[in-house]
Amino acid sequence: MNDNEKKQVGPYLDEASARALKARLARIEGHVRSISRMIDERDWADEILLQVAAVKGALNRFASTLVEDELKACLFCCDDPEMQEERIDRLTRILATMFKQS
Repeated sequence: MNDNEKKQVGPYLDEASARALKARLARIEGHVRSISRMIDERDWADEILLQVAAVKGALNRFASTLVEDELKACLFCCDDPEMQEERIDRLTRILATMFKQS
């Protein structure tokens, strides 16, 4: 499926959800910049690692929210059973990849 076909499926994120996800990413970006600054300032490794853990947790919450929104769209908004199955298959594959990497 190319980019144009993906866009034709229809947006599964409403404006409020997209704004909330963007806000999460902005906070994560701020945390990552903070880690960079901590390295420049030669902060203790335990303090830096605590911030790394916070970023990982924030990214996991971001991913969880994204998965939840996609599943809701698949269950409640997708009228085409074949499209619904394809979207769930795609989501399942990427989740398997994510779990392997964590």
